[in-house]
Amino acid sequence: MSRTTSSRPIDIERIFPDLAVHRRSTTRLHPRPGAPEPGDSSVGGPLLWPADEPWPVCSERHRRGYGERTADVRLRRRILAEAWSRVPAPGQRPGPTDEEGDVLRSLKRGRHAPLLGETDPIPLLAVAQLFRRDVPDLGGPADRDLLQILWCPFDAHHGRHEPAVTLLWRRSSEVGDVLAVQPEPEVVGSEGYVPASCTLDPEQVVEHPDIELLPDDLRERIDAWEGDEDDLDEDAVLYRSDLSVAPGWKAGGFASWHGTGRADVLCSCGVRTDLLVTVASGEWDGGNRSWTPLEDRATADARGTNIPTQVTVGRWGSMNVFFCRADPTHPPRLSFQG
Repeated sequence: MSRTTSSRPIDIERIFPDLAVHRRSTTRLHPRPGAPEPGDSSVGGPLLWPADEPWPVCSERHRRGYGERTADVRLRRRILAEAWSRVPAPGQRPGPTDEEGDVLRSLKRGRHAPLLGETDPIPLLAVAQLFRRDVPDLGGPADRDLLQILWCPFDAHHGRHEPAVTLLWRRSSEVGDVLAVQPEPEVVGSEGYVPASCTLDPEQVVEHPDIELLPDDLRERIDAWEGDEDDLDEDAVLYRSDLSVAPGWKAGGFASWHGTGRADVLCSCGVRTDLLVTVASGEWDGGNRSWTPLEDRATADARGTNIPTQVTVGRWGSMNVFFCRADPTHPPRLSFQG
């Protein structure tokens, strides 16, 4: 099923014509549970990885044997999905059976890989891959048509509380035999770092900058147009939530700065960066429901509808991944917005 973002509830450029020069397109990825192939753009799917190329690993010092088994995360999700999709028999309560409950309670965090030392190499976990043919707003080197994103699923890297993200750019035509079995770490620091397998339905839409990125005069006029926050009703259309930055997984466009406030993101080499991809905990929430695709509105409040990837970044927000303008092979920079 394709996904369609409705027109914005207000044509903000009609009210503020000078906003038009700041517009930019972004590609909403619309991940949904599925079974992608290595040749597909996906989240949590198999990568188009050469069979003769070593899989990347993390060797940075941090605890890596304690957490949740990757296999347990997937088992728990499968049990819960099956349990809540069943129509209960008369007299039976919905959800997991007693037997399923016993299994779920047995899937606990712990030191499941006690022999792993703090610098032993562990395989990175595949997060997503995007083909330029599917994602018109994909940045990066023009002579590479495939971006692959992996991370080390522990919050303990570079002296910060965040995963270690690796970007790989490829020419897909140069990949011969594809790796049949994709390595994974035995243990993850958080189940929210294990993406569910999702196909994508990319859709290009127009965005406007986060209000903190606008010129002072324009920002002040928009603030005055919105009025006093205390006087707004729950159906009020707001620039930040409804008319500027699209929520959910996307490529290109603008980053939201609603959590931390505006910040300049520079590469380690000192050059400015551009937004590459936004990884999101949810596709929409109560504050930006106008962005809910038309096809999802009837089930927008159903269990799990707005969290198709089951990824959680930060406290439950988004992770903006920036890449270097001068050299896209430099390590990415991250910004988390709660």
